[in-house]
Amino acid sequence: MPAFRTLDDVNVFGKRVVIRLDLNVPIADGVVTDTTRIDRVVPTLRELLKKGAAIIILAHFDRPKGKVVPEMSLKPVAPALEDALGRKVEFVFTDWLTAPNVNAKSGDVILMENTRYNAGEEKNDVGFAKMLAGLGDIYVNDAFSAAHRAHSSTEAIAHILPAYAGRAMEGELKALQAALETPKRPVIAIVGGAKVSSKLDLLGNLVKKVEALVIGGAMANTFLFAQGHGVGKSLVEKDLADTARAILVAAEDARCAIILPVDAIVAHEFKAHAPSHDYGVDAIPAEGMMLDVGPMSVDLVKAAIDQAHTLLWNGPFGAFEMEPFDAATVKVANYAAQRTKQGKLITVAGGGDTVAALNHAGVADDFTYISTAGGAFLEWLEGKTLPGVAALSVK
Repeated sequence: MPAFRTLDDVNVFGKRVVIRLDLNVPIADGVVTDTTRIDRVVPTLRELLKKGAAIIILAHFDRPKGKVVPEMSLKPVAPALEDALGRKVEFVFTDWLTAPNVNAKSGDVILMENTRYNAGEEKNDVGFAKMLAGLGDIYVNDAFSAAHRAHSSTEAIAHILPAYAGRAMEGELKALQAALETPKRPVIAIVGGAKVSSKLDLLGNLVKKVEALVIGGAMANTFLFAQGHGVGKSLVEKDLADTARAILVAAEDARCAIILPVDAIVAHEFKAHAPSHDYGVDAIPAEGMMLDVGPMSVDLVKAAIDQAHTLLWNGPFGAFEMEPFDAATVKVANYAAQRTKQGKLITVAGGGDTVAALNHAGVADDFTYISTAGGAFLEWLEGKTLPGVAALSVK
């Protein structure tokens, strides 16, 4: 990851700071129902205000596809932002067809309307980027979760105004850099989820970067099938058996240990509290579905964690939304959290299901770093260049 500029590298006093945030938050009946993404950027906003800046906020909401869609307005976000920041936030509606007239002075906080009301936003249109840049003197990106998109407000604008990373972006980049680019070794990664097909690039990159790779979730079924195990009626991508075998070979060549389940919790129906039993992976019933990994597999993962100094986690072990098929995820999460609190492990996790699973286990606050970025976090794990980050790099 190249060096990037931060707020330590700029004097914002008396400057108009155009800042890109991720305010794509859940809203019900006109009220924000989860302020997690807002809370994460409050420290950056407060620092800019303390240093005498005027703040003009750019953000997107949903996918209006270049049109003014009233129900996709950012207006309901302004009150939630006011509450979190403890100061007035002025909302400015614009259809973005012409440059809005915004007069911001030191101490002002202005929230602009959904940037995706302009069709040029998602096309990374330079003309639209120039319109956005005209609002200020300095550009700050504090939206890592949107950094994998080359859009006008995340990439093109950073080549027009002096560009810097906000504190949330800086924290994310430093945590990820420490976890995979300059980690404390050995490194173990846990990758779960439903489909191998959605994480081929991720697996291919990780086997070259980590000492051990734990594969869980339904995607483990495809690897077990590729090894000749019967998987009953479990979710499996049989057409990717050759791909799974190729990943196993690549891991062996890279001296990366692959850890697959040795037992599984099997039920005959996909529902909470369905009758279930632990079976070895060589004895899965023909009518059964593997919905979680079993206790012997959990012990294997714990033993592997004991040998590691850094843990990366993306994806749960089983159908964690339903009891009792959340057991493996909860047990491993608690064990990783315990090692973290003891100072024996650095834990970095990310992705929507992963965050939900760690919250479900009650340990999210005990991990070293939790990324809420979703797609950007996954693409970073895949080794891809994130346009919004690259635009902030020191040339």
